Amino acid sequence: MRHGKKGRQLSRKTKHRWALFRNLVTSLLDRERIETTEQKAKEIRGYADRMITLGKQGDLDARRQALSFIRDKSVVSKLFSDVAGRFRDRNGGYTRMIKTRRRVGDAASMVAIELVAKSGGAAPKQSGQSASGKTEPTAQKS
Repeated sequence: MRHGKKGRQLSRKTKHRWALFRNLVTSLLDRERIETTEQKAKEIRGYADRMITLGKQGDLDARRQALSFIRDKSVVSKLFSDVAGRFRDRNGGYTRMIKTRRRVGDAASMVAIELVAKSGGAAPKQSGQSASGKTEPTAQKS
């Protein structure tokens, strides 16, 4: 029986699973949007939220705790300088999951997990494209 056993095993041993979670959270905070399976995304949501909460605290102890989990020092610097500032008025719920497709091969449900607040340096939308990313028809000149 699984009494008191929370979390998913994901068909991996403990050290492999922790390495997977650390790598996924590091990639998410670095790129701010990643595509992975739905089960993995549901598992890393809490870890990503904890890292952003540490970034909002901003003290040395929080930075050291983040460094013990996140694999890249530059990602920790980005977390504390840029990402945490965008979420200072928000209490939790820092990530969003968007269902994207079924993976070819095993039909696993894929999702894009992203940070809710967009970075300020986002590229402007190109003209001729709608919000869905499809090209809009232009009026023909007669």
